Amino acid sequence: MTGGGPERAVGGCSPCESAVWRGVSVFQALSLALLLVVTLGALFVWKAAATGWLILGVQMGFVALAVWRIASILISRDAVPAPPSEMIRPKGGWPRYTMLIALHDEAEVVGQLITRLAKIDYPPDRLEALLLLEAHDGATIAAAAQADRPHWMRIVVVPPGAPQTKPRALNFGLAQARGGLVTIYDAEDDPDPFQLREAAARFAADTPRRLACLQAPLRIRRRGCDHAAPFLDRQFAVEYASLFEVALPALARLGLPFPLGGTSNHFRADVLRAVGGWDAWNVTEDADLGFRLWRGGWTLGVLSRPTYETPPGDLELWLPQRTRWLKGYMQTWGVHTRSLAGLGLRGAAALTLTLGVGLASAAIHAATLAWVMTAMLVAATAGLSPGTPVFGLCVLVLGAAAAWLQGKIGAMRAHVPYSATDMMAAPAYWSLLSLAFVHAAWRLVREPFAWDKTTHFRDGEPEGKSELEEALIKVDAGRQAA
Repeated sequence: MTGGGPERAVGGCSPCESAVWRGVSVFQALSLALLLVVTLGALFVWKAAATGWLILGVQMGFVALAVWRIASILISRDAVPAPPSEMIRPKGGWPRYTMLIALHDEAEVVGQLITRLAKIDYPPDRLEALLLLEAHDGATIAAAAQADRPHWMRIVVVPPGAPQTKPRALNFGLAQARGGLVTIYDAEDDPDPFQLREAAARFAADTPRRLACLQAPLRIRRRGCDHAAPFLDRQFAVEYASLFEVALPALARLGLPFPLGGTSNHFRADVLRAVGGWDAWNVTEDADLGFRLWRGGWTLGVLSRPTYETPPGDLELWLPQRTRWLKGYMQTWGVHTRSLAGLGLRGAAALTLTLGVGLASAAIHAATLAWVMTAMLVAATAGLSPGTPVFGLCVLVLGAAAAWLQGKIGAMRAHVPYSATDMMAAPAYWSLLSLAFVHAAWRLVREPFAWDKTTHFRDGEPEGKSELEEALIKVDAGRQAA
């Protein structure tokens, strides 16, 4: 560890509130000890009965998750306010807005990103964008310097330091941001031009001033690229749709916290500084920040204007990204279960429904699928009916059906394809998450703060916008002209 110690590196968080501290709190130690004693004691005293109750408990957990997924579909319907209000100028005028864009080894796509951000529709005199580039990354610095940048966009070189992560660069940029509102974008992003106007209007309409962050939906749009992987790309797009079109809007409507996406989150700058910015030692700083804002007494919301992204690509590119996400989820789970103070029962429930379920599902997907396939194969070979308990199979079918339904509804809202073939292939994709989970657990032990960066490539032309997207663009253009 270098620099001014962990307090300085995490931008204001104390070490015990950050992933930099890898110890176990008293609450965690007591909880683990109690769970271990009760489980082993029950197994020793009641043996077979205790095993049955344990299995039943796991099955009921699956049922509860399926019920939540179905409920989230209903709750998330019309959860996002209609977008026309974003064109109405807030009282007092449009607030100053800062975009923070942390880039590393992105010489190939920085020009493309600058072109996209230049299309954002917001008063230029109220806008600034900081391209946060690492001091040693000469190629990206040179490419950014040569690009035709708007006058409100400037290059900021982040000095060397540890850890070399995206959140550390964002904290450096936050210290220089002049906007009352702040948003972040990634190298591959293509944000809706009116996203900032919608966010500014939503913040202005929040008269209690308890809304700290608004998350825009992230939608995967496949483009012409040599690294395309049709199976992974389609499943990845549906996974995003399920999260950003169903799960997060449902949580926002219920007034619960949720893990933010890694980009297109819009903040009140003063609130972001008050909670210490991003945790530079957490490799999913976005997930952590959503719950840290909640602990500070703030609320989160969602927007309607999306940001389009491209999928990672083939397995060689997809696996490191998912490994980092799951490793960061483990870090965030560890940080926010050190104490329930400030999190509360509602916050703990949201943490469990998002990070907890995500980790547990990734851990058991492959094992569950292997168990079912083995039981069926053995039964077929012996000429017998499968010996798997009927209730267990019903629970698995219910869980899969709820996941499929949530994915289908999310895909429809995001206008991404999800055919019957994609649905049948989904368990194979879910099993790959178990591979990423094993990688993540190993990396958490060996290299907890290493950042597995996603490689980005310059996109070709998109496969095409939907008729709805084209119609929205025309309507917005007409409003703006008026």
